[in-house]
Amino acid sequence: MFSFFKKKPPPTPTAPPAVPATATAPAPAGVQPAPAAPGTGGSLIGRALVTPIEIPVPAAVPPERQKWLEKLKAGLGKTASSISAVFGGTQIDEALYEDLESALLMADAGVAATQYLLNELRRKVRESGVTHPVALKNILIATLTELLQPLEKALVIGQQQPTVIMVAGVNGAGKTTTIGKLTRHLANEGATVLLAAADTFRAAAREQLSVWADRNTVEIISQEGGDPAAVSFDAVSAGKARGKDVVLVDTAGRLPTQLHLMEELKKIKRVVQKADATAPHEVLLVIDGNTGQNALTQVRAFDDALQLTGLIVTKLDGTAKGGVLAAIARERPIPVYFIGVGEKLEDLETFNAREFAQALLA
Repeated sequence: MFSFFKKKPPPTPTAPPAVPATATAPAPAGVQPAPAAPGTGGSLIGRALVTPIEIPVPAAVPPERQKWLEKLKAGLGKTASSISAVFGGTQIDEALYEDLESALLMADAGVAATQYLLNELRRKVRESGVTHPVALKNILIATLTELLQPLEKALVIGQQQPTVIMVAGVNGAGKTTTIGKLTRHLANEGATVLLAAADTFRAAAREQLSVWADRNTVEIISQEGGDPAAVSFDAVSAGKARGKDVVLVDTAGRLPTQLHLMEELKKIKRVVQKADATAPHEVLLVIDGNTGQNALTQVRAFDDALQLTGLIVTKLDGTAKGGVLAAIARERPIPVYFIGVGEKLEDLETFNAREFAQALLA
Protein backbone atom coordinates (compact mmCIF):
# COMPACT_ATOMS: atom_id res chain seq x y z
CA MET A 1 0.00 0.00 0.00
CA PHE A 2 1.03 3.53 -0.63
CA SER A 3 0.20 6.23 1.88
CA PHE A 4 0.67 9.94 1.23
CA PHE A 5 0.35 11.05 4.83
CA LYS A 6 3.39 12.41 6.58
CA LYS A 7 3.46 11.21 10.18
CA LYS A 8 3.46 14.02 12.68
CA PRO A 9 6.52 14.13 14.92
CA PRO A 10 5.84 13.83 18.64
CA PRO A 11 5.26 17.29 20.10
CA THR A 12 8.21 18.84 21.83
CA PRO A 13 7.35 19.06 25.52
CA THR A 14 7.23 22.61 26.70
CA ALA A 15 6.99 23.88 30.19
CA PRO A 16 4.10 26.20 30.96
CA PRO A 17 5.15 29.79 31.42
CA ALA A 18 5.19 30.95 34.98
CA VAL A 19 2.08 32.76 36.08
CA PRO A 20 3.16 35.90 37.90
CA ALA A 21 2.35 35.76 41.57
CA THR A 22 -0.43 38.08 42.55
CA ALA A 23 -0.91 39.18 46.11
CA THR A 24 -4.29 38.41 47.55
CA ALA A 25 -6.12 40.91 49.67
CA PRO A 26 -6.57 39.87 53.31
CA ALA A 27 -9.95 38.38 54.03
CA PRO A 28 -12.34 40.52 56.06
CA ALA A 29 -12.64 39.66 59.72
CA GLY A 30 -14.63 36.50 60.26
CA VAL A 31 -14.43 35.46 56.60
CA GLN A 32 -12.24 32.52 55.63
CA PRO A 33 -10.64 32.51 52.16
CA ALA A 34 -12.15 29.96 49.79
CA PRO A 35 -9.98 26.85 49.60
CA ALA A 36 -8.59 25.60 46.31
CA ALA A 37 -10.69 22.91 44.72
CA PRO A 38 -9.45 19.50 45.84
CA GLY A 39 -7.25 17.72 43.32
CA THR A 40 -7.07 20.66 40.91
CA GLY A 41 -3.74 22.06 41.95
CA GLY A 42 -5.36 25.48 41.55
CA SER A 43 -4.35 28.62 43.35
CA LEU A 44 -6.20 31.71 44.42
CA ILE A 45 -5.54 34.85 42.42
CA GLY A 46 -7.62 37.63 43.93
CA ARG A 47 -11.01 36.02 44.43
CA ALA A 48 -10.80 33.68 41.38
CA LEU A 49 -9.63 30.10 41.40
CA VAL A 50 -7.19 29.67 38.51
CA THR A 51 -6.06 26.25 37.35
CA PRO A 52 -2.80 26.73 35.45
CA ILE A 53 -2.71 25.09 32.02
CA GLU A 54 0.19 24.65 29.67
CA ILE A 55 0.41 27.51 27.20
CA PRO A 56 1.25 25.74 23.94
CA VAL A 57 4.28 26.79 21.96
CA PRO A 58 4.34 25.72 18.29
CA ALA A 59 6.54 22.66 17.92
CA ALA A 60 9.49 22.57 15.58
CA VAL A 61 8.75 21.42 12.03
CA PRO A 62 10.72 18.41 10.72
CA PRO A 63 13.58 19.48 8.40
CA GLU A 64 12.03 17.72 5.41
CA ARG A 65 8.87 19.83 5.77
CA GLN A 66 10.56 23.15 6.56
CA LYS A 67 10.84 24.27 2.94
CA TRP A 68 7.19 23.46 2.35
CA LEU A 69 6.13 25.33 5.50
CA GLU A 70 7.99 28.44 4.37
CA LYS A 71 6.22 28.24 1.01
CA LEU A 72 2.88 27.75 2.76
CA LYS A 73 3.53 30.75 5.03
CA ALA A 74 4.34 32.88 2.00
CA GLY A 75 1.18 31.72 0.23
CA LEU A 76 -1.03 32.45 3.21
CA GLY A 77 0.73 35.75 3.98
CA LYS A 78 -2.28 37.94 3.18
CA THR A 79 -4.54 35.97 5.48
CA ALA A 80 -1.90 35.71 8.21
CA SER A 81 -1.09 39.43 8.27
CA SER A 82 -4.71 40.45 8.80
CA ILE A 83 -5.14 38.04 11.73
CA SER A 84 -1.72 38.48 13.34
CA ALA A 85 -2.16 42.26 13.49
CA VAL A 86 -4.79 41.69 16.17
CA PHE A 87 -2.16 40.47 18.65
CA GLY A 88 0.05 43.54 18.52
CA GLY A 89 -1.25 45.10 21.74
CA THR A 90 -0.21 44.66 25.34
CA GLN A 91 -3.32 43.18 26.94
CA ILE A 92 -6.17 40.79 26.33
CA ASP A 93 -9.42 42.70 26.45
CA GLU A 94 -12.83 42.78 24.81
CA ALA A 95 -11.57 45.01 22.01
CA LEU A 96 -9.01 42.34 21.06
CA TYR A 97 -11.69 39.66 20.88
CA GLU A 98 -13.86 41.91 18.70
CA ASP A 99 -10.95 42.63 16.35
CA LEU A 100 -10.12 38.93 16.19
CA GLU A 101 -13.72 38.08 15.37
CA SER A 102 -13.68 40.55 12.48
CA ALA A 103 -10.33 39.26 11.21
CA LEU A 104 -11.49 35.63 11.24
CA LEU A 105 -14.72 36.47 9.44
CA MET A 106 -12.81 38.50 6.85
CA ALA A 107 -10.57 35.45 6.32
CA ASP A 108 -13.73 33.43 5.54
CA ALA A 109 -13.49 31.22 8.61
CA GLY A 110 -17.30 31.44 8.76
CA VAL A 111 -19.60 32.29 11.63
CA ALA A 112 -19.74 28.79 13.17
CA ALA A 113 -15.97 28.27 13.25
CA THR A 114 -15.29 31.83 14.40
CA GLN A 115 -17.67 31.55 17.35
CA TYR A 116 -16.23 28.16 18.27
CA LEU A 117 -12.67 29.51 18.25
CA LEU A 118 -13.58 32.61 20.27
CA ASN A 119 -15.47 30.59 22.87
CA GLU A 120 -12.54 28.20 23.24
CA LEU A 121 -10.09 31.10 23.57
CA ARG A 122 -12.14 32.79 26.27
CA ARG A 123 -12.43 29.54 28.20
CA LYS A 124 -8.71 28.76 27.99
CA VAL A 125 -7.74 32.30 28.96
CA ARG A 126 -9.95 32.05 32.04
CA GLU A 127 -8.43 28.70 32.97
CA SER A 128 -4.82 29.73 32.40
CA GLY A 129 -4.90 33.28 33.68
CA VAL A 130 -2.71 34.52 30.80
CA THR A 131 -2.82 38.24 30.11
CA HIS A 132 -0.52 38.85 27.13
CA PRO A 133 -1.73 38.69 23.50
CA VAL A 134 1.29 36.61 22.41
CA ALA A 135 0.18 33.82 24.74
CA LEU A 136 -3.34 34.16 23.33
CA LYS A 137 -1.97 33.77 19.81
CA ASN A 138 -0.22 30.53 20.78
CA ILE A 139 -3.46 29.27 22.30
CA LEU A 140 -5.26 30.14 19.04
CA ILE A 141 -2.70 28.17 17.00
CA ALA A 142 -3.26 25.12 19.22
CA THR A 143 -7.06 25.51 19.14
CA LEU A 144 -7.13 25.92 15.36
CA THR A 145 -4.92 22.84 15.03
CA GLU A 146 -7.44 20.87 17.10
CA LEU A 147 -10.30 22.12 14.90
CA LEU A 148 -8.47 21.18 11.68
CA GLN A 149 -7.24 17.80 12.95
CA PRO A 150 -10.21 15.79 11.59
CA LEU A 151 -9.30 17.00 8.09
CA GLU A 152 -5.84 15.43 8.31
CA LYS A 153 -6.13 11.95 6.86
CA ALA A 154 -4.06 9.66 4.65
CA LEU A 155 -4.90 8.96 1.03
CA VAL A 156 -4.18 5.23 0.92
CA ILE A 157 -3.57 3.47 -2.35
CA GLY A 158 -3.30 -0.30 -2.79
CA GLN A 159 -6.14 -1.76 -0.76
CA GLN A 160 -7.91 -2.33 -4.09
CA GLN A 161 -6.41 -2.87 -7.51
CA PRO A 162 -6.91 -0.62 -9.17
CA THR A 163 -7.84 2.11 -6.71
CA VAL A 164 -10.36 4.18 -8.67
CA ILE A 165 -10.29 7.90 -7.90
CA MET A 166 -13.02 10.08 -9.35
CA VAL A 167 -12.17 13.80 -9.41
CA ALA A 168 -14.77 16.58 -9.65
CA GLY A 169 -14.81 20.35 -9.34
CA VAL A 170 -16.20 23.59 -10.72
CA ASN A 171 -14.82 25.31 -13.80
CA GLY A 172 -11.54 27.09 -13.10
CA ALA A 173 -10.72 25.35 -9.81
CA GLY A 174 -7.58 23.83 -11.35
CA LYS A 175 -8.95 20.29 -11.50
CA THR A 176 -7.08 18.95 -14.53
CA THR A 177 -3.79 20.56 -13.46
CA THR A 178 -4.27 19.08 -9.99
CA ILE A 179 -4.78 15.63 -11.50
CA GLY A 180 -1.44 16.05 -13.26
CA LYS A 181 0.27 16.96 -9.98
CA LEU A 182 -1.44 14.11 -8.15
CA THR A 183 -0.30 11.73 -10.89
CA ARG A 184 3.28 12.84 -10.26
CA HIS A 185 2.88 12.23 -6.50
CA LEU A 186 1.53 8.75 -7.12
CA ALA A 187 4.19 7.89 -9.69
CA ASN A 188 6.96 9.13 -7.39
CA GLU A 189 5.72 6.68 -4.75
CA GLY A 190 5.93 3.83 -7.25
CA ALA A 191 2.24 3.55 -8.16
CA THR A 192 1.25 2.82 -11.76
CA VAL A 193 -1.44 5.22 -12.96
CA LEU A 194 -4.00 5.22 -15.76
CA LEU A 195 -5.80 8.46 -16.60
CA ALA A 196 -9.39 8.61 -17.85
CA ALA A 197 -10.25 11.72 -19.90
CA ALA A 198 -13.93 11.75 -18.99
CA ASP A 199 -14.18 15.54 -19.46
CA THR A 200 -15.57 15.41 -22.99
CA PHE A 201 -17.40 18.75 -22.73
CA ARG A 202 -14.42 21.12 -22.72
CA ALA A 203 -12.62 21.20 -26.06
CA ALA A 204 -9.08 21.36 -24.68
CA ALA A 205 -9.57 19.12 -21.65
CA ARG A 206 -8.53 15.89 -23.37
CA GLU A 207 -5.43 17.52 -24.88
CA GLN A 208 -4.50 19.11 -21.54
CA LEU A 209 -4.76 15.77 -19.74
CA SER A 210 -2.73 14.12 -22.52
CA VAL A 211 0.08 16.62 -21.90
CA TRP A 212 0.10 15.68 -18.21
CA ALA A 213 0.07 11.97 -19.16
CA ASP A 214 3.11 12.47 -21.42
CA ARG A 215 4.90 14.56 -18.79
CA ASN A 216 4.36 11.87 -16.15
CA THR A 217 4.85 8.95 -18.57
CA VAL A 218 1.50 7.34 -17.79
CA GLU A 219 -1.22 5.88 -19.98
CA ILE A 220 -4.49 7.62 -20.82
CA ILE A 221 -7.89 6.46 -22.02
CA SER A 222 -9.73 9.08 -24.08
CA GLN A 223 -12.36 9.31 -26.77
CA GLU A 224 -13.11 12.45 -28.74
CA GLY A 225 -16.73 13.44 -28.28
CA GLY A 226 -17.44 10.25 -26.38
CA ASP A 227 -19.83 9.68 -23.50
CA PRO A 228 -18.09 10.52 -20.18
CA ALA A 229 -19.57 7.51 -18.43
CA ALA A 230 -18.47 5.18 -21.23
CA VAL A 231 -14.91 6.55 -21.14
CA SER A 232 -14.84 6.02 -17.36
CA PHE A 233 -16.11 2.44 -17.73
CA ASP A 234 -13.46 1.65 -20.35
CA ALA A 235 -10.72 3.16 -18.18
CA VAL A 236 -11.64 1.13 -15.09
CA SER A 237 -11.89 -2.04 -17.19
CA ALA A 238 -8.50 -1.30 -18.78
CA GLY A 239 -6.99 -0.55 -15.38
CA LYS A 240 -8.07 -3.95 -14.09
CA ALA A 241 -6.84 -5.75 -17.21
CA ARG A 242 -3.46 -4.00 -17.20
CA GLY A 243 -2.86 -4.38 -13.46
CA LYS A 244 -2.68 -0.65 -12.73
CA ASP A 245 -2.52 0.59 -9.15
CA VAL A 246 -4.64 3.69 -9.75
CA VAL A 247 -7.24 4.88 -12.25
CA LEU A 248 -7.78 8.65 -12.09
CA VAL A 249 -11.04 9.79 -13.67
CA ASP A 250 -11.10 13.44 -14.77
CA THR A 251 -14.66 14.77 -15.04
CA ALA A 252 -16.00 17.96 -16.60
CA GLY A 253 -16.03 21.10 -14.50
CA ARG A 254 -19.51 22.21 -13.52
CA LEU A 255 -21.38 24.42 -11.12
CA PRO A 256 -23.62 22.82 -8.49
CA THR A 257 -26.55 24.75 -10.00
CA GLN A 258 -26.11 22.95 -13.35
CA LEU A 259 -28.39 20.13 -12.36
CA HIS A 260 -28.11 18.20 -15.64
CA LEU A 261 -24.33 18.11 -15.31
CA MET A 262 -24.55 17.07 -11.67
CA GLU A 263 -26.76 14.21 -12.81
CA GLU A 264 -24.05 13.32 -15.32
CA LEU A 265 -21.59 12.99 -12.44
CA LYS A 266 -23.96 10.62 -10.65
CA LYS A 267 -24.22 8.60 -13.87
CA ILE A 268 -20.44 8.34 -14.17
CA LYS A 269 -20.29 7.03 -10.61
CA ARG A 270 -23.02 4.45 -11.31
CA VAL A 271 -21.36 3.24 -14.52
CA VAL A 272 -17.94 2.97 -12.83
CA GLN A 273 -19.59 0.63 -10.33
CA LYS A 274 -20.61 -1.63 -13.23
CA ALA A 275 -16.94 -2.06 -14.11
CA ASP A 276 -15.96 -2.54 -10.45
CA ALA A 277 -18.68 -2.98 -7.85
CA THR A 278 -16.48 -1.47 -5.12
CA ALA A 279 -15.52 1.62 -7.11
CA PRO A 280 -15.03 4.53 -7.03
CA HIS A 281 -12.88 4.10 -3.93
CA GLU A 282 -12.23 7.82 -3.61
CA VAL A 283 -14.40 10.72 -4.76
CA LEU A 284 -12.37 13.91 -4.55
CA LEU A 285 -13.46 17.51 -4.98
CA VAL A 286 -10.95 20.13 -6.11
CA ILE A 287 -11.79 23.56 -4.67
CA ASP A 288 -10.21 26.95 -5.24
CA GLY A 289 -9.02 28.39 -1.91
CA ASN A 290 -9.58 31.91 -3.22
CA THR A 291 -13.34 31.47 -3.35
CA GLY A 292 -13.81 31.53 0.43
CA GLN A 293 -17.32 30.69 1.56
CA ASN A 294 -18.26 29.67 -2.00
CA ALA A 295 -15.88 26.75 -1.53
CA LEU A 296 -17.92 25.58 1.46
CA THR A 297 -21.08 25.84 -0.66
CA GLN A 298 -19.45 23.67 -3.31
CA VAL A 299 -18.39 21.11 -0.73
CA ARG A 300 -21.96 20.82 0.55
CA ALA A 301 -23.47 20.46 -2.94
CA PHE A 302 -20.97 17.93 -4.31
CA ASP A 303 -21.00 15.94 -1.09
CA ASP A 304 -24.78 15.69 -1.18
CA ALA A 305 -24.61 14.48 -4.79
CA LEU A 306 -21.57 12.19 -4.70
CA GLN A 307 -20.70 11.46 -1.03
CA LEU A 308 -17.22 12.92 -1.17
CA THR A 309 -14.33 11.10 0.48
CA GLY A 310 -11.73 13.86 0.24
CA LEU A 311 -10.79 17.38 -0.86
CA ILE A 312 -7.87 19.00 -2.64
CA VAL A 313 -7.61 22.75 -1.98
CA THR A 314 -5.76 24.71 -4.67
CA LYS A 315 -4.55 28.28 -5.22
CA LEU A 316 -3.91 29.09 -1.57
CA ASP A 317 -0.95 31.22 -2.60
CA GLY A 318 -1.78 34.91 -2.26
CA THR A 319 -5.26 34.35 -0.85
CA ALA A 320 -6.81 36.45 1.91
CA LYS A 321 -9.44 33.74 2.47
CA GLY A 322 -7.36 30.89 3.88
CA GLY A 323 -9.67 30.60 6.88
CA VAL A 324 -12.19 28.68 4.78
CA LEU A 325 -10.62 25.39 5.93
CA ALA A 326 -11.77 26.24 9.46
CA ALA A 327 -15.31 26.69 8.12
CA ILE A 328 -15.11 23.32 6.33
CA ALA A 329 -13.77 21.63 9.47
CA ARG A 330 -16.62 22.98 11.57
CA GLU A 331 -19.51 22.46 9.14
CA ARG A 332 -18.56 19.65 6.72
CA PRO A 333 -15.35 17.94 7.96
CA ILE A 334 -14.31 16.06 4.83
CA PRO A 335 -10.61 15.09 4.77
CA VAL A 336 -8.23 17.41 2.92
CA TYR A 337 -5.71 15.13 1.26
CA PHE A 338 -3.65 17.82 -0.46
CA ILE A 339 -3.28 21.59 -0.62
CA GLY A 340 -1.66 23.62 -3.37
CA VAL A 341 0.21 26.93 -3.21
CA GLY A 342 1.47 27.33 -6.76
CA GLU A 343 1.61 26.01 -10.31
CA LYS A 344 4.70 23.80 -10.04
CA LEU A 345 4.45 20.04 -9.60
CA GLU A 346 6.02 20.26 -6.14
CA ASP A 347 3.53 22.94 -5.06
CA LEU A 348 0.96 20.29 -4.15
CA GLU A 349 1.59 18.73 -0.74
CA THR A 350 -0.15 16.65 1.92
CA PHE A 351 -2.26 18.61 4.39
CA ASN A 352 -1.00 18.91 7.95
CA ALA A 353 -3.27 20.64 10.47
CA ARG A 354 -0.48 21.98 12.69
CA GLU A 355 1.53 23.34 9.76
CA PHE A 356 -1.53 25.04 8.32
CA ALA A 357 -2.46 26.64 11.64
CA GLN A 358 1.09 27.92 12.12
CA ALA A 359 1.19 29.33 8.58
CA LEU A 360 -2.23 30.95 8.93
CA LEU A 361 -1.20 32.72 12.13
CA ALA A 362 2.47 33.33 11.36
